[in-house]
Amino acid sequence: MSYEITVNGKAVEVDVDGDTPLLWVLRDELGLKGTKFGCGVADCGACTVIVDGRARRSCRLQIERADGSEIETIEGLSPDGTHPLQLAWIAEQVPQCGYCQSGMLMSSAVLLAANPSPTDEDIDRQITNICRCGTYPRVRAAIHRAAAAMAVGDDGPAEDSRS
Repeated sequence: MSYEITVNGKAVEVDVDGDTPLLWVLRDELGLKGTKFGCGVADCGACTVIVDGRARRSCRLQIERADGSEIETIEGLSPDGTHPLQLAWIAEQVPQCGYCQSGMLMSSAVLLAANPSPTDEDIDRQITNICRCGTYPRVRAAIHRAAAAMAVGDDGPAEDSRS
């Protein structure tokens, strides 16, 4: 069957089985490899994308349920890697292995869209993605850094706060 979705601002039509997870549509049908497969049961968050403004785990979201949706992947967050969250991630040295990062960034983008000045408690409550490297303190610092940059409209390079 054919499904229509808008991915990173571009309308696309895909012809796949309705029960195909959105993750595999993005990766295999559309070639968007930034969204990762982690656990396959929507627990880890490596596959998180934004669907109609909400952070969703794409490994368990069937394409038939996403039909007609607006979807944003890590590739759509910023075409050149200069989104304030991406810059803050680098400045705070968040990634170690990096596998969970695209999902973590997408969840963080949704958080900041809803709450431009989150507390640590807000971040802990909303960002439920799992990072096996345990960089959660750096994630919090990066989200706070990005929030501050977004509040003043600064999207330039950020310096490492541990310097």
